[in-house]
Amino acid sequence: MLLMALVASYAINAQTTPAVTYTVKGVLLDSLTLEAEPYATIKIVRKDAPAQAVKMAVTDNKGKFEEKITGGGDYVITITSIGKSAVVKEFNLSSSERTKDLGTLYTSDSANELEGVEIVAQKPLVKVDIDKIEYNVEDDPDSKTNSVLEMLRKVPLVTVDGEDNIQVNGSSSFKVHVNGKPNNMMSDNPTEVLKSMPANSIKNIEVITNPGAKYDAEGVGGILNIITVGGGLDGYTATFTGNASNRGAGGGVFATIKKDKFTLTGRYNYNYNDNPRNYSESRRENNDGTRQLSNGESKNKGSFQHGSLEASYELDTLRLITMSFGMYGGGNDSDGSSLTWFENSASSSTDPIYSYRTLSNSESSWYSVRGNIDYQRSFAKKGRLLTFSYNINTRPQNSDSYINYKDTVGLDYLRNNRSDGEQNTTEHTFQADYTTPIGKYHTVEGGVKYIIRNNISDNDRYNQHTAGGDYIIDNDRSSHYKHLNDILSGYASYSLRYKKFSGKAGLRFERTMQDVRFKNIPDQNFKVNYNDFVPSASIGYKITDTQNIRTGYQMRIWRPGIWYLNPYRDDSNPMHIRQGNPDLETEKSHSFNLSYSSFTSKFNVNLSLSHSFNNNSIEEVTTSLGENVLYSTYENIGKSRSTSLSGYINWNASPKTRIYVNMDGRYSDMRSPSRNLHNTGWEGFAYGGFQHTLPWELRLSVNVMGGTPSPSLQGQRSGFYGYNLGLNRSFINKRLTISAFAGNFLKKYQKHKNETVGENFTMNSSYSYSRQRFGVSISYRIGELKASVKKAARTIQNDDQKGGGGEGGGGGEGGN
Repeated sequence: MLLMALVASYAINAQTTPAVTYTVKGVLLDSLTLEAEPYATIKIVRKDAPAQAVKMAVTDNKGKFEEKITGGGDYVITITSIGKSAVVKEFNLSSSERTKDLGTLYTSDSANELEGVEIVAQKPLVKVDIDKIEYNVEDDPDSKTNSVLEMLRKVPLVTVDGEDNIQVNGSSSFKVHVNGKPNNMMSDNPTEVLKSMPANSIKNIEVITNPGAKYDAEGVGGILNIITVGGGLDGYTATFTGNASNRGAGGGVFATIKKDKFTLTGRYNYNYNDNPRNYSESRRENNDGTRQLSNGESKNKGSFQHGSLEASYELDTLRLITMSFGMYGGGNDSDGSSLTWFENSASSSTDPIYSYRTLSNSESSWYSVRGNIDYQRSFAKKGRLLTFSYNINTRPQNSDSYINYKDTVGLDYLRNNRSDGEQNTTEHTFQADYTTPIGKYHTVEGGVKYIIRNNISDNDRYNQHTAGGDYIIDNDRSSHYKHLNDILSGYASYSLRYKKFSGKAGLRFERTMQDVRFKNIPDQNFKVNYNDFVPSASIGYKITDTQNIRTGYQMRIWRPGIWYLNPYRDDSNPMHIRQGNPDLETEKSHSFNLSYSSFTSKFNVNLSLSHSFNNNSIEEVTTSLGENVLYSTYENIGKSRSTSLSGYINWNASPKTRIYVNMDGRYSDMRSPSRNLHNTGWEGFAYGGFQHTLPWELRLSVNVMGGTPSPSLQGQRSGFYGYNLGLNRSFINKRLTISAFAGNFLKKYQKHKNETVGENFTMNSSYSYSRQRFGVSISYRIGELKASVKKAARTIQNDDQKGGGGEGGGGGEGGN
């Protein structure tokens, strides 16, 4: 009996003694970019029982994992991710080592050679989060030959029309950021800047359609955040590029180097463009039976350059300082001529009522120079951050133009003239942000920001009263103007991620203090203040691991930029005078959206339905001043409603073939009760194509695009179409890439038409321009890209000002 009791006691003790618990940890990186691979699936099994998993988990957003396993012995870990090759590793757990660090594990795109059989998988180009869509430019073969503007045609929720005007989410008012920092020159001149920037310097483009409370309230279409190439852990690299085409030539360099805790990245690009001559025609029919005919031609050439330096220094594991300097800009020379003829259509006489010829030439330059410094303080609690930032930005612009009148009939008052203009915007921005997680599912963040923005515009007009005489200043038509803004803002937001649900909500307050001063007419100086509360909210639900649905609401405001406010009277065309309006008020817009996304290894689909309305939008209004002279300015008169459906589809038809389409359709209702103007209409846009890997590793891409006519408040713009081809191949372990490209090569000129209807006139105009393009490019990389500048998680991003300059709106990601 005693023996049986001892045996029973031993058995009970053996059952109640707890088994040893071990910790298994590591990090998963992409073997090429050395970037973290988030949310990869982890499966751990015993080596002698591979059919039964003892642990299932996923990597975090930094590719890290740390899991608890009970019991020692031999195990096998398998990590998988869509579009990636599986990582398989054996390991042993023993009592001598309670924590097993598997170190850094590397995964790669599913592209390798196995026993002579090539296995290739297409990497997804689009990723979706609750408030943004990301397009992977770097992995798109077309980036080797295209500009950033051309790549934008592929990005979901972005459209680029035949005249290269950009819209984000159906709006031409958006903001552009670079590496999370606002770039006002890009926002003010997106078309000119992005068409000159090579896409091979870009990693990805983020479209932030629900910016939330932490972003400035400006830019109803959203934000384009352009992330430049970089990445890695250690070492150095340099990439040299060059290109030549029928439009010009250019080149650039990108380099990164790391030394201990200090990292430095620099890039510089230069392009020279010599564009073919453009042609224009216009016909204005007046209700009194008269009409005006005009035709002209123009040519321009110029250069564009951009460069930046970014550096970081880790004071210790919790404190980081980052600094950056950047410059964008260029210069243009142009010349042109035109003939204008005004006649009575009912008269039998062939003589005009008046006519004249103009000869014009101009020189202009525009630059943006910025500097930024950020201090980031991390804490022991993961996800808690405190950031202080300062930014300075200046944007000088200069222009000098001459207009000479020839063969004038009936308009003796016309004088040869010169316009000398200088504009500059200088900003100082101070910002503080704080974010902290609360428990496992909640995050709160808040911040304050103060902007000192000074806009200065000096435009001098000179007239030549006698042929060959001196140019004498015309003070009545000159303008000297200052628009001073102080903007104080604060925000608070809350986000939740619980199982399959995610949500964000926030409120932002902005106080704008404006001081407008006229040097020549000080009695018209005035001051005005605005207070705006800007709410936002969004909700997401993860249907499956590859599908999600999102909905949201946001209010956005637009502050008119200096292009809209400048009261300078531009009568370079004496029959069509243009002038800004310093009395403009801030716009307010409301939008609702619903989106569905599905991303698998074969199919990527994103569908977005949105509705927006605005009750005081800034619109360009054209009226008649009498004596057959038109006058255009800007007014807060618009009431607009717009409903749109956008779609992006990508099909990896085979391991070597990708087929894709990006499309947008919308219905707009625009009206101005005070001006008795009303217009409605449908419009659509589509961009599609395919990419295929041919024998000898040649990569072919074919793209087509087109758009329907689109309505405006006072008329309609014509549709457009285009196409392009690209072929490239890499050599020397993919260090050397040679590319050839051609676009719109069957026809040199395309014609774009516009119609404007006023109270007592109808004007039709057309513009013939060349989009024909063909050329070659080359890039070569030395060293290994293993060190990217470590950047503060939060930094200054000014998105509050509506751009202008006739370049089509502006738009980009940011903080506070």
